[in-house]
Order: sequence, then structure tokens, then C-alpha cells
Amino acid sequence: MKPFSFLFLFSLTSAALAQTATPKKTPTTDLNEVVITAKKDSPSLTVPSLELRKEQIAASTPGGAGLVDAEFYKRGRASTLKDALDFAPGVLIQSRFGAEESRLSIRGSGLQRTFHGRGLWLMQDGMPLNLADGGFDMQAIEPLTANYIEVFRGANALQYGSATLGGAINFISNTGYTAPAYQARVEIGSFNTQRAQISSGFVSGKTDMYVSITASHSDGFRDWSKQESFRVFANIGTKISPNLENRLYITYVDSNSQLPGNLTKAQMQNNPQQAAPGSFLPTVAGGAGYQQRNYRLFRLADKLTYSDGDNTLTLSTFWSWKDLNHPIFQVIDQLSNDLGFDLRYEHKGRLLGHENTLTVGTGFMYGGTNDNRFFNINGARGAQVGAYRQQSTNFNFYFQDKLQLTDKLSAFAGAQVAYASRELDELQTFAGVNPPGQFTGLPNLVNNSDRIEAWGFSPKLGLLYEVDPKTQIYFNASRSFEPPTLGEATPAGNGLLALKPQTATTLEIGTRGQRGRVNWDFSYYYAWVERELLALGSPVLTPTTTVNAGSTIHQGVEFALNVDVLRNLAVSSDRLVLNQNLLWNHFSFNKDAAYGSRLLPGYSPVYYRAQLLYEHPCGFYAGPTLEWSPFRYAADLARTTFADPYALLGLKFGYRTKKGLSFYVEARNLTDETYSPTVNVVTNATTSPAVFLPGDGRSVYGGIEWKW
Repeated sequence: MKPFSFLFLFSLTSAALAQTATPKKTPTTDLNEVVITAKKDSPSLTVPSLELRKEQIAASTPGGAGLVDAEFYKRGRASTLKDALDFAPGVLIQSRFGAEESRLSIRGSGLQRTFHGRGLWLMQDGMPLNLADGGFDMQAIEPLTANYIEVFRGANALQYGSATLGGAINFISNTGYTAPAYQARVEIGSFNTQRAQISSGFVSGKTDMYVSITASHSDGFRDWSKQESFRVFANIGTKISPNLENRLYITYVDSNSQLPGNLTKAQMQNNPQQAAPGSFLPTVAGGAGYQQRNYRLFRLADKLTYSDGDNTLTLSTFWSWKDLNHPIFQVIDQLSNDLGFDLRYEHKGRLLGHENTLTVGTGFMYGGTNDNRFFNINGARGAQVGAYRQQSTNFNFYFQDKLQLTDKLSAFAGAQVAYASRELDELQTFAGVNPPGQFTGLPNLVNNSDRIEAWGFSPKLGLLYEVDPKTQIYFNASRSFEPPTLGEATPAGNGLLALKPQTATTLEIGTRGQRGRVNWDFSYYYAWVERELLALGSPVLTPTTTVNAGSTIHQGVEFALNVDVLRNLAVSSDRLVLNQNLLWNHFSFNKDAAYGSRLLPGYSPVYYRAQLLYEHPCGFYAGPTLEWSPFRYAADLARTTFADPYALLGLKFGYRTKKGLSFYVEARNLTDETYSPTVNVVTNATTSPAVFLPGDGRSVYGGIEWKW
């Protein structure tokens, strides 16, 4: 029996037994009640509570930052990062074919990547999930295991050692203190979607533990887009003393994805469910086809924290093993080992008679990958065409200081010094004729071993003014530094491109707060970007090869506005809540010799997400949802082909409770609109017209969850 089938049946059985069983009132039951009460306090040094982090982020971040409570997105389908992050201010995330891999971008970071993300620091409890070269796999995250998600936009992630243009997304795990003793969740829906999770959290003396097992399957909206995954997430915390705690993390992921590829606009409008001919069936006899991305990940991490209130010292260590089998234009076979550490110290005291908080840290990451390339013969390996050893090294030192000048005004100063190297060792050269229709790069007759390295300095200054305890105004100026990933620097496996790091200077101003029934989060930023890493193509290599573009400008508005419509009115405790997330993006060249001030391709200038839910005190909720991209945008640099505007209407209703049975039903794209939420950016779509990635059609999902 497949892991999913077993877990699916086990979850259904567990939920049914729990619903029919009548627990007896015994001393054991009373003891369980005491443990549950303790969990509300979340007395963990390694994993702070949601309430505490809300206060800390508001007090220590002079810029765009916030939290997503996992309970918010668990009221609907919670399968992908898009499900979890769609209402996070400043985050643009679009699935490329209803799958876990998406275009994930903040402030234009990694703007043109629709897979294997870059430009962001993806983290678990403050520890990097990125590989050493800066790339990250979205399948490494299970949204159902998070208690909440922190989003730090831009330089506001400096406190975690991130100096990217986009910032950091930090998934905070459930622990034995925050998770229910037992939980089972089952989801089913359109396109033969099946998903099941069982989890447990408990506290025993000075030790707490959380474990989650999740299995999922979906045939996908499009042909050749089946997705399957099996994930295990666990952490074990031990209080060595009242001031010292250690937490061990264990992650296992087995993910298999079929890749349906890109369509031309005519193909999409005629039949959005079809797979691209070259991605599924070979275009010619022997050509590359049956494209997939299958990988396994095993990760161990450890976090040791000492805190006496004024001093906090945290040592994080991590190691990951990744096995990738990836038939695309070639069969890419990679075996990777990445390891590193981060040492972080925070001191709260006084400086010049004022309250002062100093954060100092240093981090190191090393990654080694054995990379073997083969001809793709109908999804199977043909003759070998490449053998490489890839290595990445990163080292950084960072600090941030907060000085409270007055009761209302605080000043911030910080910086990061970083070193990065990317190395390619070609272990063997190959000569031969390409199979028909396949691209293997430049003639591979010479050794292409090479190395690139760079140093970066990223300062930051900021001001935070507290208008009142619930309202803040902020400003910051910062510098970012982003070396290329190995995927960008080795586009076809032949040699290492001489790419330079991307840097940027960013100004940001904004406010966040609450007034009665309204709370908001608003930021405006303006960034001068140098040598932006863009997939603008190469006439010698591929149409999507990454290059260092000239100067570009990134500016935009990140705005979340939530209104509790019925609050303080002369009605019952019923609620009518409007959640809104608006992004305005304007990214362009900056007086470029070839492109002038032309807009960059591949992004929606305006993106709006909203839901209006009626919420009854008993736990019932219902209401409509909307995803709206009102303007067309170019899919290519030459601006010959455009993605059209779209609006997706949805509906969700359900019942959620802290203990016992919860359920939801969610319908998406009720009008069955044909649309492309994201595109594959090329230089000129006239010669490379297959750039569209159709979104899912009309779909319905439902789920039940039992906590006891």
C-alpha cells in the first residue's frame, strides 16, 4: 500500500473513532487538561509564542514585517505555499500549474523564477532552509506544521542575517506546547486531490515533542501534472535548565512532480489543460520528453538557546541531504550535502542613558553537489554528457542595534559583511552528437572548471516612531547583496557564467497599526538595483539564461487592510471580516543603453486578494473570495506578447474549533476562467512563444479535521 493510501485510511479511521468514542472522566483526563492549559503559555526558549512575537516584531522592526497565523489559512485548502502566504502583505506568489513550486517574490526578488526559488531567505525557526548557493525548494515546507509564519520584507530581515532584496520568510514550527495531543486532517477535491495529515504534540516533564506525517496526491488540472509527496516533520525540545533549552529538528520529504511545461497563448486559449508537447511526448523521435522533478530531502537541525531575560545566545546547526532526479532538456542527477551554523547573541541594556538592544551574529554555509547530466530519452537516462562537482561557500557577520531615543522614537543601525564563492569542477569531458531536438550546451570538449567569488557590505539605518501603543510609523535605508545561485551560473552544465552579485539601495517608509475596527500594514519602497540577475537569455546558450542586467528600478506599495465591519455596532458578537492584500509593482530599466526605461517583463503591476467572511461565535464562517490581476503585462523583454487580466471568484464556508471536529468547503475559480497567473520570461516571444502557464480551472475542495 502506498504511503498516501495508508495515511489517508489511518486519518479517516482516527477521526471516526475519535468522534464516536466517549472519553471517560478519569485522572488521566484531568492531567491532559492541565497540559493543554500550559500549552497556551508556550514556555519555550527556542520557539516563542505567537503573542510574544507580535510584540517583538512591532517593537524591533522599522519596516515591513508581520505574522500569518496558521489558523487563518487552515480555514481553507492549506496544501501549498500560495495557500499559506496569499494574504501576507508584500508577498507575490503564483503557482505555475497548481503545484507547490511557484513564482515567489517580495519587492521583485527572483522575479522571473517560477521554480526553485531565489532572492529570499526561507527559514524554519530562524534557521535557513536555503541551500548554500542561495536557492531553495518550496517542497521543503509543510504549511500544516507551522504555528505561524513571519514575513520580513527587504532589509528588515537583517536580524536573521539576510541581506537580500526580498527579505526572509520564517516558518515557526508547532511544538509540544502549542500542538494538540492528537490531530487528524483529511482533504479531498478536484483533479483527484487527496491529502491527509496526522500529528501529535505532548509535554513530558522537561521534554516536549511534535511530529507530523503528511501525504498528498493530485492528478493536476493539466495533463502530465501529477503531484505526489510524503513528508515527516518532527522536533524534540529539552529544557536543560530554566535558562537553557535545546531543540532537535528532523525533516524528511519525498516529492514527485510531472512537469506539463509552457504553452503558447493560442494553445492555452484552445485547451488550457493540455501539456506542452515537448514536456510530455517527445517532439521528435528520441527527443526530450516526460519531464519531471523528483527529489528526496533529509534534514537535521539543532537549535540551542540560552536566555536570562537580558541576554540571549542561540547556536543553530543544520545539515541537509538532497537527491534530485530531474528529466528536462537533459536528465539532471544531483546528490547534494549542505551544512552550516549560525551563532546569534542579543543583549538588552542601556547605552548613553537610553534603553538599547544589540544583536550580533555570524553564519557559515557550505554545499557540495555531485552533478551528472545525461541525454533525456523519453524521460530515461541516455548517454552521459556531463560530470561535475559544484561547491558553494557563504560566510557572513551581521549586527543590528536599536537605541530608544525617547519614549516614542527609536533609531536602528546595522550592517552585514558577506563572502560568497561558487565553484564548478568538471570531472570529465564528453564529445558526441546531440540527439535530435536536444540542447546540451556548448561543445563539451574542454575542461570548464571555474570559480567566482565576491565580498559584500550591506548597511542599514532606520527610525521607528510609536504614535500610540497600537500605531507606528517607520523609515529605513538599506543596501542588499545577492550572489548568483549555481542554477543561474550553470544554465546548461557547460562552464560557469561570470555573473556578478546583484546589489541594491532601498528606501522604505510606512506605517502599521490598528484603529477600532480597522488594522493596516502599509509600505512604500524605492530600490536602485545594480546588475540585477534576470533571465533575459543568451544567443549562444538558452532563451532563459540568467544575465546581469544594467541598472534597474524597483518600487512599489505593499498594503494590507483588514476591517471588522460589525465590531462596536449594536449587534451580537457575530463578525463580518474583510481581509485585503494589495500590491502595486513598478519595475523598470534605469536609463539603459539598449532598453531605456522599459518595464521589466514577467510581473503583474497590480495584484489584489480579498475575502469577506461572516463569522459566528460558535465557529461557523462563510463568504466570498477574490483574486484579481486587473492589468495585462509583458511576458517578454521585446513586449510582443502579454498575459491578460483576470479575476477569480471563490467561496468558502466551514466550522472551526480548538478541540473536536472542524470542516471546510472551498470553491475556486467559480467562473472557470482561462488565465495564466505567471509566465516564463524570454527575450522575444516571437521566436519563443510558449511562455504561458495556465492556472487551475473551476475546482472544489473540502476537508475535515479532528483535534483531541
